[in-house]
Amino acid sequence: MMRLSTKGRYGTRLMLDLAIHYDNGLVLLKDIAKRQELSEGYLEHLVPLLKSAGLIISSRGARGGYKLAKTPSEITIKEIVTALEGTLSPSECINTPSICQRADFCITRDVWKELEEKILQTLESMTLKDIVDKYEDKIKNSVTYNI
Repeated sequence: MMRLSTKGRYGTRLMLDLAIHYDNGLVLLKDIAKRQELSEGYLEHLVPLLKSAGLIISSRGARGGYKLAKTPSEITIKEIVTALEGTLSPSECINTPSICQRADFCITRDVWKELEEKILQTLESMTLKDIVDKYEDKIKNSVTYNI
């Protein structure tokens, strides 16, 4: 089964939270963790990956925190996921054909390569702004009941 790891899923939620609060300036990791119901300690492990990819910036000190390095419309989900996961190849032979003597004529390798291309195209076509908009639509259209 192909799965995105917790790094990819939680890191995307971290980035979504920063995008939602983009106009508020720096955001504390503990606030993101609380809102997203994630471990602050786990998020601390994701921050260096996102920083080194140029997706977030940080500021230390009493008024420190994190913010997006670019606007939400300039950051694709592909950038986030590949920064956290590395390759999204469903098979190792796609990026390292030398591991398989059949790579040059293997038809299933072509299938996995096409799958990878479709995944990357989909993630490239979505920005943080797109998922913020979807989030806001979900919130707006959700029904709440008070007793």
